[in-house]
Amino acid sequence: MAPGCREAGEFRAPGERRPGFDGPGDYRWFCLDHVRAFNAGYDWFAGMTPEEIMRAQNPIHGWERETRAFSPTAGIDSAPRWADFKDPLEAISGRARARKPAQRQDGRAVTPDERRALDVLGLALDASRSDLRSRYSQLVRKYHPDRNGGDRSFEARLQEVVEAYQLLRKAVAFA
Repeated sequence: MAPGCREAGEFRAPGERRPGFDGPGDYRWFCLDHVRAFNAGYDWFAGMTPEEIMRAQNPIHGWERETRAFSPTAGIDSAPRWADFKDPLEAISGRARARKPAQRQDGRAVTPDERRALDVLGLALDASRSDLRSRYSQLVRKYHPDRNGGDRSFEARLQEVVEAYQLLRKAVAFA
């Protein structure tokens, strides 16, 4: 309510604390005449730099990054090949099984990311830590320009191998 006003405060206006990480902010409640007066003098851009104002006025403000739900793939690597299935539910359950952690013979779970890393390195699900190290060394010798006569055409493949090894060497399955 505005000081000295006897009318009910039915209209919400921003308070002292602006919306942010810790919540929606504070609100004040005014009658119609006082909310109109408040809005006439309210500057939403107060305290912002010119760059922040331009960014806030951008039509796609807040939409710069695709969320999983609105990305073209919805966070899924590829669509099922529907012709390979008699029942669409088989395709859906197959995808769910593929995303579920696999079990090694020793009972340790292997996540889908770890499974992809094993594929990059060409290792079986039940590979040992020593298999991991020896395969990594073998692939680095094969793809590194210092070891393969200066051929830089395999740099992308080398990067995949290094990333896969870094993931797997820290994985619980290879502890």
